[in-house]
Amino acid sequence: MRDGENIRRVSELGVDYIGMIFWPKSPRNVTMIPTHAGIIPDRASDLSTLSPLQSPQKVGIFVDEMAQNIITRVVNYQLDVVQLHGQEQPTLIRNLRATLSTDIRPGLLFWKAISIGTAADLQQCQVYEDCVDAFVFDTRCASVGGSGRHFDWSLLDAYHGSKPFMLSGGIGPDDAKRVKAFSHPSCMGVDLNSRFETAPAVKDVEALQRFIAELRQ
Repeated sequence: MRDGENIRRVSELGVDYIGMIFWPKSPRNVTMIPTHAGIIPDRASDLSTLSPLQSPQKVGIFVDEMAQNIITRVVNYQLDVVQLHGQEQPTLIRNLRATLSTDIRPGLLFWKAISIGTAADLQQCQVYEDCVDAFVFDTRCASVGGSGRHFDWSLLDAYHGSKPFMLSGGIGPDDAKRVKAFSHPSCMGVDLNSRFETAPAVKDVEALQRFIAELRQ
């Protein structure tokens, strides 16, 4: 998300997280405001100080981004979670945690997205078990997420890792019953994105409200 008023309205629904995509190739990309001041980094837009965000945690989504750019956005947007959606290596995650979590942004969490097409894809989790706080299981596709398509959730029966996960991949307004029927001891929540949009990065607040209400019944 990136529109201030849209974020405020969604925040009032009691959601746990607000996602911001920092990937230039995405139509949902959140851009920084250029300072044109040489070594002074670009600054965050007003989204970084929106008071409703004191309740939902802010998740920054990155795709094979340079460490310095991730650090800049963590600081400027006061991110609570870094979600890595590319081919990032565990060494990068460990270095980011060592740099950010101790003094700069204590408590910062790291999530790693894993694209799922078959049960064998879950083996990728083993590489990241000791350096992330959670996984995001998304639909394997040619693009980097945002396909609007489900994967076979029964494949997750084969996941026995120690870290919790977010269920992602094309979950839409008509999927509330399916989500309620899904059960896994490590599932910590669901990711609602493209199928709840009226335009890229703009959420349909009414559709979200109905979906959340049905989940909570």
